[in-house]
Amino acid sequence: MARRGRGRVTVRVTGRDRLRRRLEELPETITEALRKGVQESSEAVRDDTRRGVRVGEGTLRDNVGIEYEADGLAATVGWHDDAHYYARFHEVGTRSIEAQPALGPALERERTQYRARLTAEVRAVLR
Repeated sequence: MARRGRGRVTVRVTGRDRLRRRLEELPETITEALRKGVQESSEAVRDDTRRGVRVGEGTLRDNVGIEYEADGLAATVGWHDDAHYYARFHEVGTRSIEAQPALGPALERERTQYRARLTAEVRAVLR
């Protein structure tokens, strides 16, 4: 889900909350496979967002980042620096700026592949 606040525009990619109890019982190889899937999805959203940023906004394009939580099973993709507060205006538009979202559409495109990525990584470990 896209989040906005304090000048930030980010999307949070999670895989942790529903799996926490079960992950504690899983072998480390499966947990690592899930981390890899989260990383691949986060990178896909970041790269897709960079391609979708309005032409002429190199600063936004170059500063789409990923922040991983300590366990690596959750990531936040977007503009993490308050200096890029105006990314919100490009995402949702204003009276004088037409919306040209990049982060939201990138997330939606990846949403269809996220589960498949995680499944493929786990299956590769189990073979």
